[in-house]
Amino acid sequence: MTPIIALFVAGVLLIAIEVVVPGAVLGIIGGICLLIGVVVSFDHFGFTGGAVATGVALAVASIALYLEFVLLPKSRLAKVFSMTATVAGQSQPAVADRAIIGRTVVAVTPLSPSGVVEWEGRRYEAFARSGHAVAGARLEVIDLDNFRLIVSQTSTHPA
Repeated sequence: MTPIIALFVAGVLLIAIEVVVPGAVLGIIGGICLLIGVVVSFDHFGFTGGAVATGVALAVASIALYLEFVLLPKSRLAKVFSMTATVAGQSQPAVADRAIIGRTVVAVTPLSPSGVVEWEGRRYEAFARSGHAVAGARLEVIDLDNFRLIVSQTSTHPA
């Protein structure tokens, strides 16, 4: 009887901690403890004892899942631990539209053959058709690829 109670108490505690500490590891270990407790109760007390232990284990698991996924997200505790700030940055440079073709841009980084150019304060990924352009070079946009500008040297020399 003592190992069964110890397994159930350990399972319930681990599942209760899982409600507050996300990651599923503690909940899985707690569920395994409950399952082992059920198996041991079937072994020690037969079908009736095992059925009671199974009912208790299912009730504990149901209550824990209800607390974690229904009540906890609406609680003050969730508001304290939840992140509400948003990230304003972008992981990719802006995609240009076709109006930029024919414009003169300035290389922010060396293009060998890819790099970054700037036009009207916005930065774009670019590809130098000539294969290389130094930082600060004035380049002309001659085409637009899916996510980058295709540029070439202008008739004037680099700035």
